[in-house]
Amino acid sequence: MREILIVGRGGQGAQTAGDQLARAFFTEGKYVQTFATYGGARRGTPVTSSIRVDDQAVRLRCDIECASAFLCFDDSLLDEGFLARAGAKTTIVVNSAKSREAFCDYSDFRILPINGKDIARQNDMGKVVNSALLGAFVAALDQPGLETMCGVIEQTAPAKIQQNVAACRQAYQMFKDSI
Repeated sequence: MREILIVGRGGQGAQTAGDQLARAFFTEGKYVQTFATYGGARRGTPVTSSIRVDDQAVRLRCDIECASAFLCFDDSLLDEGFLARAGAKTTIVVNSAKSREAFCDYSDFRILPINGKDIARQNDMGKVVNSALLGAFVAALDQPGLETMCGVIEQTAPAKIQQNVAACRQAYQMFKDSI
């Protein structure tokens, strides 16, 4: 079973990204469990979207203690509490303009930065980074497939559908080219 945590701040779209990713896995025939945890239920407080994915029914009903993958919407959230739920083999994709070398203090972890803000701006998305981060994340995980993820984004994006899909594709390709 793959256990995934998506962490952001209220208003950044972490919950929406979690719902879209879960839907993409489900579309590919996986069993999915998803739930969210909200901080102070206001903009700017930490929000976590938790997803379990497996080839068989997911019966586990507890918080994720050690995730196999993280998607972090804001590099300021990389703190001890966050990283306590990661293992040495956990893939951590983080929205950051910093280089991989900037995260060398976190040598126990595989931290992969992607500049989602820049990709969003290039695709006329303003500060909306969901689709770009999902593109990078599916590239890092090698699943769900890019076409499935783009299809879900097309079906669920509330606005700027083609820009969201373009941001997802661009981040996916940028990420694949960088590894």
